[in-house]
Amino acid sequence: MSVGYSEENIKTLEWREHIRLRPGMYIGKLGDGSSQDDGVYVLIKEVMDNAIDEFMMGNGKKIDISVIGKEVSVRDYGRGIPLGKVLDAVSKMNTGAKYDSKAFKKSVGLNGVGVKAVNALSSKFVIRSIRDGQVKVIEFTRGVTLKDHPIESTTEENGTEVIFQPDEGMFGNYYFISEYMETMVKNYVYLNSGLVINFNGNKFFSRNGLADLLNDNMNKEGLYPIIHLKGEDIEVAFTHGLQYGEDYYSFVNGQNTTQGGTHLVAFREAIVKTIREFYKKDYDPADIRSSIIAAVSIKVEEPIFESQTKTKLGSKDIGPNGPSVRNFINEFIKKQLDDFLHKNSETAKIILKKIQDSEKERKAISSIQKLARDRAKKVNLHNKKLRDCRIHYNTNDSNKLDSTLFITEGDSASGSITKSRNVETQAVFSLRGKPLNSFGLTKKIVYENEEFNLLQAALNIEDGIENLRYNNVVVATDADVDGMHIRLLLLTFFLQFFPDLVKKGHVFILQTPLFRVRNKKETRYCYSSEEKAKAIADLGPSPEMTRFKGLGEISPDEFVHFIGKDMRLEPVRMRKDDSVVGVLEYYMGKNTPERQDFIIENLRIEEDIIEEDKIENEQ
Repeated sequence: MSVGYSEENIKTLEWREHIRLRPGMYIGKLGDGSSQDDGVYVLIKEVMDNAIDEFMMGNGKKIDISVIGKEVSVRDYGRGIPLGKVLDAVSKMNTGAKYDSKAFKKSVGLNGVGVKAVNALSSKFVIRSIRDGQVKVIEFTRGVTLKDHPIESTTEENGTEVIFQPDEGMFGNYYFISEYMETMVKNYVYLNSGLVINFNGNKFFSRNGLADLLNDNMNKEGLYPIIHLKGEDIEVAFTHGLQYGEDYYSFVNGQNTTQGGTHLVAFREAIVKTIREFYKKDYDPADIRSSIIAAVSIKVEEPIFESQTKTKLGSKDIGPNGPSVRNFINEFIKKQLDDFLHKNSETAKIILKKIQDSEKERKAISSIQKLARDRAKKVNLHNKKLRDCRIHYNTNDSNKLDSTLFITEGDSASGSITKSRNVETQAVFSLRGKPLNSFGLTKKIVYENEEFNLLQAALNIEDGIENLRYNNVVVATDADVDGMHIRLLLLTFFLQFFPDLVKKGHVFILQTPLFRVRNKKETRYCYSSEEKAKAIADLGPSPEMTRFKGLGEISPDEFVHFIGKDMRLEPVRMRKDDSVVGVLEYYMGKNTPERQDFIIENLRIEEDIIEEDKIENEQ
């Protein structure tokens, strides 16, 4: 049957309609706030970037941010939007001052889109511009003007305030995680010396730039003091630690480019080239960069990003008349790092020993590695453990933000998820029994253990998480003792060998309901005893109550509700004062006295829980 195609099929959408119809083009994925790259944080970033651009141009020394419930307020003390252009600036696409590169030479927001997307995707959006004793206020809902207030007199300082509430119709029952917000705020102050950000009553500022960033994100001191190098339009800081992998923080014009780009590629190349030349030996790049933790920030004229979310730099050149990004960074690192190493011989000795130790370990596992790679490639052709999704054949980066791998145990659980999943974006990896406790083992075990080797291959993280195939790695195990144990063993594996997966916010725990309460008219799924009690009270006399003992007991028809739009994910997060080694030693070490004491002291609580379960089952 052919579909009609005529003039009536050609439509022109208003700006707000297009943003709401295709939000992924503007803010990446929507999300509910459980992930750092969810759209609700991108909205805040879009507003913040405008305030930061004002600061970078020398206007205003502080920014006030508040997040109360679902309402966000951002107030800068810059020049304020020209009062006659406030409406256009927030509601007309491709309108802004940043097309004039003289006024905003090295700005983040160049496309005149960001704040319009915030407006269109917010159920409440209020813009206030204060300039020279006058204030202009306009209120919107979902991009539609509610009230355009006349200009009034004011005694407030110059600047702009944006108050908005993301639309629940777009984002669902979202929430803001304070740790994610604080990370965003801290990144802004690390990159903008002299800036003070007041966030929910707390003051944030940085004296030492990227060196502060590394110190705040490292669980232990590096092998040597942080090397901190600064130049015009570039700043880098790095050291080596004891962890596996490479850990990078990259920025362009104050924008956190979480997916890297040309500047990060150039930095990684420049470190290798300079180290090789300094020690006059052709060391393997993996040995030079193994366990590095580094931050790099550059400023580029009219940067080109690979998407509106600005998470990956595409620019090849520093500016229209400047050198390439690659040459600019390479020349800076070659000169500054070489000078530093010649002047700091003790640090140079430590770096050399680290490289040599990494080389020894790599060679020790190279033969095992080759066999494991070959085995993984062969198995992947007929890999019954991995049921992949189709998204990897689509080049749309914003879609890839939704890619998810569920790691589950047992045929029944993996079967239910496989039948219920969205085959476009969701993949399933099935474990066979409990994984090995990998704490204290070397990386050889990743290649010697078939389960770990295949999981590593499925995630594509052998050489770091830069090419991670799934944005969300979700541990989906039963809510019982065995399920908790499997969860702990998987987290041990990630933290031991691929800590960046956790640190960068890619690992989650799937929350599934413990109870189903239903009558003839309604079914409710409950995630706690409190929710169950309320459901029983609400549904009237004698509703049917089922307790799910494992994921395999939930039918595919029901499971689709728990891994779809309303999926409940609990992010696995680590605080700065959490030492990876300390955490793993406490929970996974051999009979530590501290853990024994904890179990003894809390045994009564466990007994109470068992007794409560008995009472529930009797009821």
